[in-house]
Amino acid sequence: MSSVPDDASALLGEVSVAIILTPVANAEALAATCAIAKIKLDAVPSRVGAFGVCKATDADAPALAAGSVSRLLRGVPIVLLQRREGQISASRWLDGEQGDDLAPGLVLSDAPEVLEDLLIGATTVGEVEGVVSSVGMSRLKAMKVLATAARANRKA
Repeated sequence: MSSVPDDASALLGEVSVAIILTPVANAEALAATCAIAKIKLDAVPSRVGAFGVCKATDADAPALAAGSVSRLLRGVPIVLLQRREGQISASRWLDGEQGDDLAPGLVLSDAPEVLEDLLIGATTVGEVEGVVSSVGMSRLKAMKVLATAARANRKA
């Protein structure tokens, strides 16, 4: 007798790409935030804010990363996009909790081209200019980056 998984997403197969959309202004600040929280991702700059390409896509890793990022950015919604066996899904996250599923087409309708290219696998994160990884960033450097970003926001 076969068992039915508790989470229906397990029936869809492995996640090949997971991207977290944020309103964080720059990639370095997003990478620093994630370094402090020990979230492994590559932060990509874009005209609409930085987004993170998750380094771990196995099991629940993208959902755990989205939950952690949304807790860190308290009060600010983020979106988790995932490509799994050719299907794209999108979900809204707020304060560590997964909210509604979103129509991926609507989420991507005004998205920067680089986001779509990464999501569908037309390009790799290594080919994108200005990417900052949270991996290897020391806690001290992350704190300095965030302090600089906070000062810049106060001046603006």
